[in-house]
Amino acid sequence: MTEKLSDTARKTTLEPLLENGWALAEGRDAIHKTFKFANFVEAMGFMTRAAIWAEKWDHHPEWFNVYNKVEITLTTHDVGGLSALDVKLARKIDGLIG
Repeated sequence: MTEKLSDTARKTTLEPLLENGWALAEGRDAIHKTFKFANFVEAMGFMTRAAIWAEKWDHHPEWFNVYNKVEITLTTHDVGGLSALDVKLARKIDGLIG
């Protein structure tokens, strides 16, 4: 069962993500990041690769796409905030770049 991140886990797991461009969402227990690509096709390719992992892990991001920009917010609705699944997916998403 998925649980909300403890204070200790938040410090150790979120810090590297925050250093890599993720930010805490204002007004909710979530993280978000904006990705920019050369064009729409690259943005959609990235979203497709991320979607494969999200579906495999049954953990789906909140995201928004306009042309070459993809905004992603991660939170675990079942626990009412951030969980290890969000950290895992954020790491995977970062790994899909480049």
